[in-house]
Amino acid sequence: MTRAEAKEHNRQALLEAARLIVARDGHRAKLEEIAEQAGLTTGAVYSLFGNKNGLLVALVTDFLTPHYDGIEQAIPAGMGLIEAVEVFARHYRSLCDDPDALRRLSFEISLQDLALRDPELQPRLAASVRAHEERLTELLSGRVHDGSTLTPGQAQRLATALRALMVGLSQGVILGLTHAAPEQYFAAAARALVTPDVLGPP
Repeated sequence: MTRAEAKEHNRQALLEAARLIVARDGHRAKLEEIAEQAGLTTGAVYSLFGNKNGLLVALVTDFLTPHYDGIEQAIPAGMGLIEAVEVFARHYRSLCDDPDALRRLSFEISLQDLALRDPELQPRLAASVRAHEERLTELLSGRVHDGSTLTPGQAQRLATALRALMVGLSQGVILGLTHAAPEQYFAAAARALVTPDVLGPP
């Protein structure tokens, strides 16, 4: 194994260990236990991520990136805005049926709890989430709706509303709070956001 391969192996081991410990312990997650779970020392965390918060921010990026990669692959250039929004919503709904969905939700909520308790982590976590929301903004920008092309500002407003709606609906499905919410419901709810009031001026 080369040095680069060993470094990536250790990085992935720490991310997986952090995912397990944070989902289980929330704000009580200890860096020492994360390192032990990964079979490494806390020194590896500092070497690879700077500190515990650096590890947690990397965890969010590692967690969200495949999700947005999948969305980008499902929404090719040239697809109209309404269809793109519906595909995005259906993709979100499909994640609710993943066998790992409840553990993933537990992890998300635990991270949010950590951010609320740590004033240093909160802005870093928010910046990481915003970076992924910007990917959605770029994906929607320039798409055609009612003969007009969506501007970056309109795409940003729609992306914010879409992400918030899908996160809330998904949590309801996973927790069993939303009973009749098939893919077409998610798609219809997302489509209903494409209004002048949400998009705003060009």
